[in-house]
Amino acid sequence: MNRNTLYIVIAVLAVGIAVIGYLLYQERQTGISIEIGEQGIRIDGN
Repeated sequence: MNRNTLYIVIAVLAVGIAVIGYLLYQERQTGISIEIGEQGIRIDGN
């Protein structure tokens, strides 16, 4: 395997790990959604 191919494989793996990490991060996020509308104030805890 030449060097360029090795660099490409490493880059693809790094991008894959970054995407999986980002998806897990978003899945674990908790927060509070506050909406003010015609029917009053709505607070939703995720």
